[in-house]
Amino acid sequence: MMRTTLTLDDDVAVELERLRRQKNLSLKLVVNEVLRVGLAQGRLPKKRARPFQTRAVDLGPCLLGSLDDVAGALAVAEGDRFL
Repeated sequence: MMRTTLTLDDDVAVELERLRRQKNLSLKLVVNEVLRVGLAQGRLPKKRARPFQTRAVDLGPCLLGSLDDVAGALAVAEGDRFL
């Protein structure tokens, strides 16, 4: 058994105290339990995320004719009628 001093962040101390009261255990037992769970989880292989994919959707022909005229496209989009 090792004896040491830990400095806990406020949020961690609050969570540990909540667990201690909930389980009616000593702080020492709660800290050891939480550390064991965290250490065991750290040894598990990381799950690989599936690559993100988007579906292609046909939106039909462009309603503006050409998007090369950015000012004109913005005017139509904003409702201006000076094309």
